[in-house]
Amino acid sequence: MQRRHPVFLWLVLCLGTLSGCRAALTPSAGKLSPFLAKPEPIVALYPLATDLVQPIGVVPAHDGSGRLFILEKKGAIRILEGDTLRERPFLNIRRRLSTRWEGGLLGLAFEPGHPERFYLNYTNLDGDSTLARYRVREDDPNLADRRSEEILLTVEQPEDNHNGGHLLFGPDGYLWMGLGDGGGQGDHYRSGQNTHALLSSLLRLDVSPERGYRVPPDNPFYGDEEAGAAIIWAIGLRNPWHFSFDRRTGELWIADVGHRQWEEINHVASDAAALNYGWPITEGRHCYRTETCETEGLVTPVAEYSHTRGCAVVGGHVYRGEAIPALQGQYLFGDFCTGRIWSVAADGKAPMTPELLLDTDLAITAFGEDEAGELYITHYEGALYRLVAAP
Repeated sequence: MQRRHPVFLWLVLCLGTLSGCRAALTPSAGKLSPFLAKPEPIVALYPLATDLVQPIGVVPAHDGSGRLFILEKKGAIRILEGDTLRERPFLNIRRRLSTRWEGGLLGLAFEPGHPERFYLNYTNLDGDSTLARYRVREDDPNLADRRSEEILLTVEQPEDNHNGGHLLFGPDGYLWMGLGDGGGQGDHYRSGQNTHALLSSLLRLDVSPERGYRVPPDNPFYGDEEAGAAIIWAIGLRNPWHFSFDRRTGELWIADVGHRQWEEINHVASDAAALNYGWPITEGRHCYRTETCETEGLVTPVAEYSHTRGCAVVGGHVYRGEAIPALQGQYLFGDFCTGRIWSVAADGKAPMTPELLLDTDLAITAFGEDEAGELYITHYEGALYRLVAAP
């Protein structure tokens, strides 16, 4: 297989848009049908929305309403209520962000126990990663208060790619944020092994204060400025897209986009701090810099695949829903370039061999999990699907 896109997410554009490259893949109303794995499919994709604009994420409200919030790269957040896509966006911050290359609106998380507060990760007009807190309007839960923005953190991005961008509240109640290595080729800015640079890291913040944030006291570099930045939880990530916590065990799964040869899946305990995921020493389970490949102390991926099978991993979730019993306890992930969806057993032993579930040929940008544990995927050309049991 040739790589359909040489760098992760929306990077090779035909005449300035992906539509020229993928016209045959673009869904249209009335023409969608489920994609099935063969020869014995256990899952299918049921279309829910088809008129989105470059969707790259889907998250639940966590307020019991069942609503899903869909991120569009250009700055809008749409609400799916039942099977209905609300016409008016929950929020649109297109005037505040840069959408160059991999930039845009990249992350959204609602604060557990505080449905009136949510957090965004976006690239601002200077191209830098921005973590901001917003509030929901008191008179309408389907609208955000645009004037309520409080910027909590800004991280300089030297390039327009490898931003990471995912946000998620962990089972510990803290906000987790993934950042890539700053872009360029081969960790050009030497972020991967730098414990003082926020790039190439997984960050962990206590955002419970009404204003600002605190550093969790069990962060590995808390109180030791010489060792590293206090909000860093782990290092050595090239471009984490995405990560999730198993809702049953609390264990952490991270998909990290590779460079030229390998895509990787990491699986660790959620309380395992100060981990080093290896970039740029390793790519997948393999030495990236063979002249200085000292792997002692590095996290070894539990699963990987080469660029003969894809080129940009998209992390998913451990399935804990009820609609597809055959998927119970399986971690699902996909590939943006090929549209393939794989699974591995969450309780399996490494190294794990991914099993192909679906070969969709969609431009998969994200997996989402609703409050009941059912899973969804977004397709860059404008669609949202729910995973269902094959008929």
